[in-house]
Amino acid sequence: MASPDSVFDQVLPLLAEASERAVMPRFRQLREGDVIEKAKDELVTVADREAETIIEHGLLALWPGSRVVGEEACAANPALLQGLDRGTVWLVDPLDGTGNFVAGRPVFAVMASLVIDGEAIGAWVLNPVSGERWRAQRGSGTFCDGQRMRVPDRSVPLQEARGAVLTRFLPAALKQQVEAKLGRIGQALPGARCAGVEYPAIITGQQQFAMFYRTLPWDHVPGTLLLQEAGGHVGRYDGGAYHAGDESVGLLSAADEPLWHALKAALL
Repeated sequence: MASPDSVFDQVLPLLAEASERAVMPRFRQLREGDVIEKAKDELVTVADREAETIIEHGLLALWPGSRVVGEEACAANPALLQGLDRGTVWLVDPLDGTGNFVAGRPVFAVMASLVIDGEAIGAWVLNPVSGERWRAQRGSGTFCDGQRMRVPDRSVPLQEARGAVLTRFLPAALKQQVEAKLGRIGQALPGARCAGVEYPAIITGQQQFAMFYRTLPWDHVPGTLLLQEAGGHVGRYDGGAYHAGDESVGLLSAADEPLWHALKAALL
């Protein structure tokens, strides 16, 4: 039987293979017909689909008996999202930041996470452009290119905090409330439109927080585990924990718990 430890080191090379074969050869080289609107304002490319297939086959070979829940497979069959709290499940985002990729912006990532009986055990994020390789294992810390990573020791006060405030999907009343209170924080950023870039930016201190509304598991399970294992704090708007199978909305992530509570009080 497979175990997390036996497969842990093999996931990032698999993501890199998918990037090298399916993603990077098409960056700024997309042809007519390579981009499809799978839903309103939601794009998918041949790179997304081919990368997901490569990753899925590789992960199932690493852990026989597991199952893969990929973003593109779920777009075709949403029922795949059921049962994330049972068994061994790989969550895969083959190209996080597809809109950026299509526009030729170098802000995208290839991500996977491992969930066992509903608990996130491992997370892997590859930045194909910079080459950064992030990974986290529950209880064992977060690493970037082999170096142990921790959020900065200095806690940034609310008035100096900068981070992404993503209001696009907020209900109208909540959006109006949040936007009216943005003056209480240091700087509200528009966001990278790529969770695989947003969470590492908190760990490295480029920003101190990120506020999301939609929290699809392939987007947020990898980053939340990276951040938590690096010493950051993550919670639903009401303070509850975030889990892969949780279908609710709203997520606030911060470099530390005191800042998290200050942000919640200021914005929500």
